[in-house]
Amino acid sequence: MKMRVVLAIFVMMVSLSPLGQSLPDDQSPKSVENWFKKFPHNAQPKLTKLHFYLYNIVSKNPPNSAPVAQASTTPSTPVTSFGLVNVLDGPLREKPGSEIIGYSQGLFTFASQENRATLMTLNFVFTAGPFKGSTLSVLGHNLVTAKYREFPIIGGSGDFRLAQGIGTASSYFVNATSGDDILEMSFVFYRYPLAGDSELVAEE
Repeated sequence: MKMRVVLAIFVMMVSLSPLGQSLPDDQSPKSVENWFKKFPHNAQPKLTKLHFYLYNIVSKNPPNSAPVAQASTTPSTPVTSFGLVNVLDGPLREKPGSEIIGYSQGLFTFASQENRATLMTLNFVFTAGPFKGSTLSVLGHNLVTAKYREFPIIGGSGDFRLAQGIGTASSYFVNATSGDDILEMSFVFYRYPLAGDSELVAEE
């Protein structure tokens, strides 16, 4: 049964990936290996700030967020939803109502018996703009009722290789009736750009 649930989650994550997404040509194994070989031992990371909005819309058909598993006791804990696992494919926009620049894809699991909080396991996949084809990975705690929620950025790919930093989220819009919400996201992190030779700065 557990294997079926894991397989179902995997299939949904693959099928929800945006079609036509292009990645840089220089993400081949050989190119990545060469990038590390040329990597200066004293390279200085580049501080980067990103600001965007994440749409979690469950009222449309199909929704971009959906439950895929839950514990047998979850229905009896409506306040915390402990044991509920949701899969997300939420659009990212620079401003509310603007063009989509990427997607937040992954899982959030209600993992607290004391309050409404989730474990977030998400990839932020950028499909437009200057960072098209690059990703950021987030793994952290999200206390849904807090004004600001802080979580670690643990890595990335493309222009965000070796990324490390902090993200914060706050509720920009919430519809308690439909369950739809929009999160305002702010990321601050260090990265080592894909350009490598031209953008990596070695300390004198």
